[in-house]
Amino acid sequence: MYPKEEREELLKIARDSIKSFLTTKKPPRIETKNPKLKEKRGVFVTLKKGKALRGCIGFIEPIFPLYHAISECAISAATKDIRFPPVTVEELPKITIEISVLSPTKKVASIDEIKMGVHGVVIKKGFNQGIFLPQVAKEAGWNKEEFLSHLCSGKAGLPPDAWKDKDTEIYIFTVEKFENAD
Repeated sequence: MYPKEEREELLKIARDSIKSFLTTKKPPRIETKNPKLKEKRGVFVTLKKGKALRGCIGFIEPIFPLYHAISECAISAATKDIRFPPVTVEELPKITIEISVLSPTKKVASIDEIKMGVHGVVIKKGFNQGIFLPQVAKEAGWNKEEFLSHLCSGKAGLPPDAWKDKDTEIYIFTVEKFENAD
């Protein structure tokens, strides 16, 4: 768990990174003195304008220190999510930033292990892979089978029922999610 001060620092890093990149076209130099924020963690940064998704980019695996990963993901969510035009400097004050820090993934033997609204899911088959955060199913109003079908077809580039195949790997994870609107 990240206490309030750490959550605020991470949210500030995300917002400052986006603002800096939008105004200078260069990633900012971000530092932290907090050793916990230097731990390598998987993370996603989601941007919303009102209730509408505006960008979402992340790292499933713990490749970078958390503070650095958040900076990278925030900039990418604002400028490189191909589903949306880049966020503008004028738009930024209206953007809510949501950070989801991921637990390590765990392979499941059965979809019965997936707890809707608690677990995010990664689907892997061959070279195809897709991920949904835990909150996606709730926001979309999907049941487990719909969640997995949309993950296969909408994210992993697989047929909707690929999650039923023996050679499809399913992984679960949890997130610690926090957000701000300013």
